[in-house]
Amino acid sequence: MIRESELILNPDGSIYHLNLKPEQVATTIILVGDQNRVARISSHFDTIEHQVQKREFCTHTGTYKGKRLTVISTGIGPDNIDIVINELDALFNIDLETRQPKKELTSLNFIRFGTSGSLQADIPVDSFVLSSHGLGMDNMLHSYCDIHQVTEKEIEDAFIKHTNWNEHKGRPYIVACGETLKKKLLTSEVFEGITGTAPGFYGPQGRVLRLAVQDSELNDKLHNFKHNNFRMTNLEMETSAIYGLSKLLGHQAVSLNVIIANRTNGTFTKDTKQAVEKLIVFGLNQIAKNV
Repeated sequence: MIRESELILNPDGSIYHLNLKPEQVATTIILVGDQNRVARISSHFDTIEHQVQKREFCTHTGTYKGKRLTVISTGIGPDNIDIVINELDALFNIDLETRQPKKELTSLNFIRFGTSGSLQADIPVDSFVLSSHGLGMDNMLHSYCDIHQVTEKEIEDAFIKHTNWNEHKGRPYIVACGETLKKKLLTSEVFEGITGTAPGFYGPQGRVLRLAVQDSELNDKLHNFKHNNFRMTNLEMETSAIYGLSKLLGHQAVSLNVIIANRTNGTFTKDTKQAVEKLIVFGLNQIAKNV
């Protein structure tokens, strides 16, 4: 039995951080960073059956073109992803009354709708990128056993060599997206490549304000990294954590990002709201048709 200190429930029986019960969540879940983006997505729904918010975790469940969906805000960073993915998995795969893992497990679909910065000049602002892999430059996934079963060691070794990676930062990890889900969402208008996941916005992504960074050439190294048919396409703060935990737990995950900044040529979208809206409409229609 999982102890109360490890699987924490609220007095109403909902899971601790998300404030959700199993029946309030769909098996296809859209993840967004910004809590305000949840309502922007659910405004497209035909019906909304449940809404709840606790801290930065805002959740709406409803239907879009007959497809039952949940959209939930994760906040920023791999640490928040650790909370969201584990608690959503627990809602489906742990009996909250007996506190025992279920014998028959449910595989979930996680689809991130995010914003990101492009590392390649030919991937312009306002375009879409699907992450073939998430490259984690954080240490979150190393807290779990057997991650070697889901990571891509050959690509990791090539990346470490290419960047002359500082060993004090911890070993980068690379996890592929859910292949089944990718085939349902990838179209000719979407770029595909490796998405770097940084554990911060400033120094970890090479931004210099008043503090010097450990590797001032890191972004150039990311831009130039290629392995077989894969190249680095963009940089953000959640994808590798979503991919790693999803794969360890037996779920499908894909990250779709709209590019709002191009770090190579220094451009930024003229209208962030319109760019995000374009991604929302595209993503919802792909899910409704194919997932």
